[in-house]
Order: sequence, then structure tokens, then C-alpha cells
Amino acid sequence: MSGRLLLDPEFAEWVLMGRVSPPGLSMDFPAQRIETYLSWEDLVLHPLTLHQLQEIKIWCRSGQRLLHEWGMAGRLRPGYRALFYGPPGTGKTITAGLLGKATERPVFRIDLSMVVSKYIGETEKNLSRVFERAERRNWILFFDEADALFGKRTETRNAHDRYANQETAYLLQRIETFDGIAILASNMRQNLDEAFLRRFESVIYFPLPRPEERLQLWQRALPPLATLEPGLELADFAQRYELSGGAIVNAVRYAALHAIENGGVLKRVDLVEGVERELRKEGKSV
Repeated sequence: MSGRLLLDPEFAEWVLMGRVSPPGLSMDFPAQRIETYLSWEDLVLHPLTLHQLQEIKIWCRSGQRLLHEWGMAGRLRPGYRALFYGPPGTGKTITAGLLGKATERPVFRIDLSMVVSKYIGETEKNLSRVFERAERRNWILFFDEADALFGKRTETRNAHDRYANQETAYLLQRIETFDGIAILASNMRQNLDEAFLRRFESVIYFPLPRPEERLQLWQRALPPLATLEPGLELADFAQRYELSGGAIVNAVRYAALHAIENGGVLKRVDLVEGVERELRKEGKSV
């Protein structure tokens, strides 16, 4: 009888305010919310990628009806698991944010630096807290660079390998029973454990954009107040330089900063320099 009764902060907020605020980044919830000012119509992806993404949107709208009204709860696992893979800068993170925005679901990006621990059992505990907070909340959990958590299991040579494999097995089991939407992103599909790949409802490839898609990206990346230098054709850049959407935005950013100093005129020489900077980052010849 001498103990204190403590009210859960989220329950207290719901009673007093009629709502519960999204959690902030902390050791109890090592994830940050992804928000974007863009809309689904701003997304420039390969048509096949866009088609596959529609399945996730349909699940968000009708998944619960399928499980309960249509009597499939005993035959299907709860939740939805998707893998986004492809080169860096091809839109995996922004797509996760836009899926949440289009379906009115909060998207939380897991901070791997706060989840992964060198101490035995700590990684599982940290990840367990994330899943417990997200359970039954209609949240989307986004694991960027997922191979750091869900990498291939190795041959057991010592105690460290044994615990690492146990950790991977735990993650496999936990993500399989999660009743929300979990999206894993990786630059290389082959780095992930095959046991995970078999359990994804969707495995979606994000390729580098084709010339026609690159032209759209160049056009949409330009600042509204910028004026193109006479003779500057974005179609030439789209055709000549094989860049990801992220690299195109970075190149435009570099050129736009110089354009501000030049009376708002975006010059070809600055745009070329911006492109060359991105190519050098990727180790490509200019």
C-alpha cells in the first residue's frame, strides 16, 4: 500500500487533451518521425516501382477488412513487410514518407546508432521497445540501411557469432509478428539474410532513373525564382548524365546558390560543376 500509482503519460495526455502526440527521439523510442512537404504526385519513379507501391497503399486502406470482415485473420500474418532496395538517392526514404502522408499514417525512421549495441541482448531490448510502442498504432516503421540489423547470418565459430545469429533470429521473429507496416531499405539486396526475403510481402526495386525520368527530376528540382541561362537545355543534362534523384537535387542546390549571386540566373557552368561534384562523390570519371 506504500507504493505509488503512476499514470502512463500517453494515457494522461489522451484524457486531458483528447489526443496523443507522436513520441520524440529518446532512448525509450529511438526513432524520428519522417515528414515531407511533397505530395505523391511529386514522386518520380520507374512505372513498375510505382505499380508495386500501390499494393502497400491498398493494404493500408483495406488490410483490416481483408483480415477481419473477409475472415482471413487465421490464414494471414498481421501487418505488412516491404523491402525497398536500389542505389543510394533513388527515392527510398522519400517514398516511405509519402506513403505515410498518402495513407495518413505517421512514419518513424529507426535510428540505428541508438538501437545497435555491442552489449549482448541490448539490441533486442532496444528494438523491442520500438515495436511495443508501434504495436496497434497504425504507424509505419522505416529501417534505413537495414542490412546493419538484418544482415546475413554467419557460420558459428565463437560466442560472438552465436549471439549475433540469435539476434538476427530474434529480429526475424519480431518483425514477422508486428501488426503494423515495416519497411526495410537497403542499397544491396544480397546483403540481407534470405530468411527475411522470403517473409516480405513486397520486394521493390528502386533503379536509377531513365533519361525521361531524369528530365522530370531536373525540371522539378529547379527553384521557382531561378531563370535559366539562354541556351541551357535541361534535356541535355538528363540525357548525358546518369544521376540519381538525390544527386540531381544536390547539383541544382549548388548551381542555385551561385544563381542567387548572379541576379537569379542559373548558369550552365555552375550546373555542370554541380554535376561533376556529384560524380566525383560516386567515384565516377567526369
